[in-house]
Amino acid sequence: MTTLTHRGRRAEAGRNSEKKPDGEEDAAADLNDDDPDDSKDIRLTLMEEVLLLGLKDKEGYTSFWNDCISSGLRGGILIELALRGRVRLEPLSMRKKRLLERKVLLKSDTPTGDILLDETLRHIKATEPAETVQTWIELLTGETWNPFKLQYQLRNVRERIAKALVEKGILTTEKQNFLLFDMTTHPVSNATEKQRLVKKLQESMLERWVNDPHRMDRRTLALLVLAHSSDVLENVFASLADDKYNVAMNRTKDLLDMDPEVEAAKGMGSEMIWAVLAAFNKS
Repeated sequence: MTTLTHRGRRAEAGRNSEKKPDGEEDAAADLNDDDPDDSKDIRLTLMEEVLLLGLKDKEGYTSFWNDCISSGLRGGILIELALRGRVRLEPLSMRKKRLLERKVLLKSDTPTGDILLDETLRHIKATEPAETVQTWIELLTGETWNPFKLQYQLRNVRERIAKALVEKGILTTEKQNFLLFDMTTHPVSNATEKQRLVKKLQESMLERWVNDPHRMDRRTLALLVLAHSSDVLENVFASLADDKYNVAMNRTKDLLDMDPEVEAAKGMGSEMIWAVLAAFNKS
């Protein structure tokens, strides 16, 4: 769906706890699996982190040319639900289905407290038969030709995520005039939090590079996958010097070029992450 590119090819380059038996982390593990340098005061969902990375700091909106972030945010919802122990992939059977053939199954319908997550959770609970990761991304984005499933579309996702970031003190709300219309924008008001997030991803591919996705923090791995799928990864590495930029981009490319089927079989707790990557690779 998107490809990793080198500097100069993009128009806007300037711009914890125990594992469950089925391999997905519960809510407590999810909230404590972060890097030790992470802020303990503000907790962001994967969707909030992806949007924050995609927003222009002063303008408060994403690139008009980005047609990937909507589906990327939906993929983030599925991974977030899996990391919080609410959903899981259908277990492997004798047939050994491929990742994109395995259904998303409800594990717990306990509300998360996040509106988008809980709305998706209700959809998954009410759907019979179960759907695959790729189908859910299409349904939640509204990219379906089935008129009977249009009710699964999550509407105003970017605006709802932005409002959550406003409530957390990271964004602010403004009105901007674009000649023919006014648009609500959300400039970054807490630059420290965004810088912390960018630094975390940069260091994961440079100073803390482990050359093994299964030794990486799962949320960091998920965010790299989602940033790539949402076409905002360039924003993460654009501030680096040329030599470090090339190293980070090449390592990220190597990571994302791995076979999701093989990697998912190695680490049970990251199956949903690799399934989402497989879905975007096929798109």
